[in-house]
Amino acid sequence: MLILIKKFIASQLSIFFLTFYMSSQVLASGPVPLSLKGAPVPEVPGLLDGPDPIIVNKEKAIVLGKALFWDMNVGSDGVACATCHFHAGADRRIKNQLSPIGKNSDLPEEFSLRKGGALRGPNATLTKDDFPFFDTNDPTSRLGVTYNSDDVVSSAGTFGGVFRDVNRFEGMSDSCDHSVDAVFHVGAKGTRRVEPRNAPTVINAVFNFRNFWDGRANNIFNGSSEWGDRDPDAGVWIKSANGTVRKERLRLINSSLASQALATAVNSVEMVCENRTLADLGRKLLFRQPLEHQHVHWNDSVLGNYANSTGGQLRKGLHTPYYVLIMQAFNPKYWSYYTRGQFGAPSPSSATHSLPYLQVEANFGMFFALALQLYQATLISDDAPFDRSTRDANGIPIDLSESAQRGMEIMQNAHCTLCHLGPNLTTSAVVTNGILHEIDHEAFGHEDSNERISVKGIVTQLAASSAQMFGDIGFSATGVTPVENDPGLGGFDRFGNPLSFSDQYMQLLAGNEEWIVDPFIRDIRPCDMDVPIAKDEDKPNVFKFTRAEGLRLQEQDADDCFNPDGIFVPTVEAARAELEKPDRQRFLSGATGSFKVPSLRNVELTGPYMHNGGMATLEQVIEFYARGGNFDRDAEEPFKIFSQPSLTGDLQQLKDVVNFLKSLTDERVRYERAPFDHPELIVSHGHAGDNHAIQAESPLSAVLAADEVLVIPAVGAEGSVEPLQPFEFYLEK
Repeated sequence: MLILIKKFIASQLSIFFLTFYMSSQVLASGPVPLSLKGAPVPEVPGLLDGPDPIIVNKEKAIVLGKALFWDMNVGSDGVACATCHFHAGADRRIKNQLSPIGKNSDLPEEFSLRKGGALRGPNATLTKDDFPFFDTNDPTSRLGVTYNSDDVVSSAGTFGGVFRDVNRFEGMSDSCDHSVDAVFHVGAKGTRRVEPRNAPTVINAVFNFRNFWDGRANNIFNGSSEWGDRDPDAGVWIKSANGTVRKERLRLINSSLASQALATAVNSVEMVCENRTLADLGRKLLFRQPLEHQHVHWNDSVLGNYANSTGGQLRKGLHTPYYVLIMQAFNPKYWSYYTRGQFGAPSPSSATHSLPYLQVEANFGMFFALALQLYQATLISDDAPFDRSTRDANGIPIDLSESAQRGMEIMQNAHCTLCHLGPNLTTSAVVTNGILHEIDHEAFGHEDSNERISVKGIVTQLAASSAQMFGDIGFSATGVTPVENDPGLGGFDRFGNPLSFSDQYMQLLAGNEEWIVDPFIRDIRPCDMDVPIAKDEDKPNVFKFTRAEGLRLQEQDADDCFNPDGIFVPTVEAARAELEKPDRQRFLSGATGSFKVPSLRNVELTGPYMHNGGMATLEQVIEFYARGGNFDRDAEEPFKIFSQPSLTGDLQQLKDVVNFLKSLTDERVRYERAPFDHPELIVSHGHAGDNHAIQAESPLSAVLAADEVLVIPAVGAEGSVEPLQPFEFYLEK
């Protein structure tokens, strides 16, 4: 009975606040989105600066990074990093792009039927009728559901198999023992595996504090895994002045793109055969000609001076081998020790097991990841019509069309800009947003406005529908899929630690130091949260700590607090007692079902949308928000996401919002002009046959299906005459 009463109270509070916010929409609006021109890119101390930097030649490192990003030799069977990010930084393929469930789901790995009842599954070709994956009789309502699929539209990667060996001098594919995958197959032929989450764009990803939908690509790069300080065995090999080598910890902040690169490069669904290491990748590539199987444009903005191509004559590859680029780009202490024996060796099943790794091979993961990060840091899209527009005294862009300007106002009043804020239109740009807030306190809403939210720090308090909760800044539970389909930020790392900063912070308040695996947790200031954790009063409160339980002042300074009333936290004893309650209300985490808030830049071109890829058009995305999401979730924020039928009921409003979103498209991205030009890429696009029968076998193995491919031509700095199109353009009717 007590639990039911508490739930009723929480629901009534949600209704009250929701009513208040909806009634205030006419009087107030969310923050005005900012231009990205001149926005600060998070710095990485020690990477390029200081007395002993890791990278000694930034230009060479960017050349290395672009080559590695697009090189099909990086994967075990022709998969490049760019294979999932070749179209405005995203993936627009439509064949063999389905995974049966989300990541870390306990649901059965079974593909859904199409809306008409036909079979789907591996090697199926997506059509317009397949979308959206959640459908109702009325798109503004969750009621009257006519279709619901837990499939995921994502990216086809590798065939998989067990890794045996690499060839150091020729051939694209590794030696692997292939077999028919238990899920990804048509009849007796194995198909390429598909990732369980949609691939977001890499353009502007350098602004994200953490990367991947669940934030597992740590902000701190440790040199050998994606886990930052969480990994006790991480480190890189360094040659000392006396000529000896030792393994040392590496801690580069603001380097989640490097962390992400390492996770991808050893993933047996995305890129490689199982058990292939980063050192094996180094052994494979070091003496290779970069991009040896791919044409490189003679006028490529980064690679042109290194290309074998000449004016008007496309040729494959670069003339400078990988090992030379590494030697030119990186500090010699990371590669100049030439004695083998201290760095391990390939697995016993490898033909080169008797040849131990070199230092340069053992550290290849660091070279690979940091070079990719520097290249991706050049992929900043800041020249959309929205960025070029003149702004009035209130910061409102005035050169957009009247429809687009109305669309921006609608998004402000609909509270979209409470999550899609700042110059990259996302709260996940933690460092950049924080810097801009220090420069201008009203950059994210007027100080006296109820529509202002905190961009300071990494954890806040959410006024959620079920109760007050801790939430990681940059992540939100919008209700795209049920939490059992994919827990998102509620997942764990491979050491058993929660991915969420919020879960760690509650443990910190309770004095449980062993839970703290990310150093940023200790810097969290309670007074920078949107809602106070505690109230300095005697009367007990169901949702907040008071003097009745025991209070103390925050340990950090209170200078320039976002919320000056939020300087109190519970005593360690009070926090610990609350954590031990099975039905606690004050210490709740909003992590489960939360996902990184994506940027809206170039969103016209980066479908399919959401972490499950279940929406094909911008109109379907707006319908989703108009009905307040698809599914209930504990961490639902009724101030930000609530039913708004007018968004789709009024066709002019719908058109206005779409036109504003299109004003965020950078024409350089649309036409692949520098810095978004690229080498040739050949990507798998399903297999010969369909989802019922395979018509040919792969040259890799008789048990695998033959690839069909898309050829993405090499483009120089001047771009292409053919513009990139929205995802729906490529779907079959």
